[in-house]
Amino acid sequence: MRIQNSQPVEAPFLAAVVIPTIVRPSLKRAVRSVFNQDTKGKIQVLIGVDKCLGDPAILDELLEEAPDHVCVTVVDPGYSTSVRHNGVHSATDGGAIRTALSFLANSQYVAYLDDDNYWANDHISSLLKAIDGVEWSCSLRWLVDEDTEELLTVDKWHSVGVGKTTLTHQKDGFADPNTIMIDKLACASLLHNWSTEYFSSPGNSGADRLFSNSLMKYRRHRPTAKATCYYMLRRDNILWSYIKKERRARAQSANAPAKDLQNS
Repeated sequence: MRIQNSQPVEAPFLAAVVIPTIVRPSLKRAVRSVFNQDTKGKIQVLIGVDKCLGDPAILDELLEEAPDHVCVTVVDPGYSTSVRHNGVHSATDGGAIRTALSFLANSQYVAYLDDDNYWANDHISSLLKAIDGVEWSCSLRWLVDEDTEELLTVDKWHSVGVGKTTLTHQKDGFADPNTIMIDKLACASLLHNWSTEYFSSPGNSGADRLFSNSLMKYRRHRPTAKATCYYMLRRDNILWSYIKKERRARAQSANAPAKDLQNS
């Protein structure tokens, strides 16, 4: 474990951020988006190395860059906890890293960020405001073209929080891990779900869905209703089909005669 902070770390932080990683270059953008948060209190960033497939110098660089109000804790057990890399926990996206670091976090409030995504500057502050008096909160998310980094649209199909989604067997809603903040004391009994894979159909899996389901079923929430998360969308993601359909409908409306628009 490595810690970089110029201030004592005994006192709890205003919020903690758990980032599972395989140490790809995009980790720098993710962590820097936490450095740039507009919160007035101190933040702890816990980077959990599932398996180092990238340049470990990235971790040293981020430790050196940490501003005074952010404590960066790097946890690398030297092995993967995920079956994806010969570990024992079924969650392919980080194994037990999120579960373990959630408990290790020196804050009651824990948010989650993947190493290929990033946040707007007011992400944590808006989540902290929303979670007051409840047990978890979530933001909306922007979908971003992974190849061009173009902002595509706010996700209105899958990660919508509590509500209707287009996901199979997700009738009560879904919140992507990158949008979530929890009160970890109130949600402690649910945290094991981060390490267990969930299968609803072939190719449709994720411990994130199991954890989201448990939050929606058993814990009270309040959404921020703000899109402060930027989610990098691969070209093979099913959401592209919805985006293309939306763009076609928008183009058709723009090209329709005025009288047709009035009657639509």
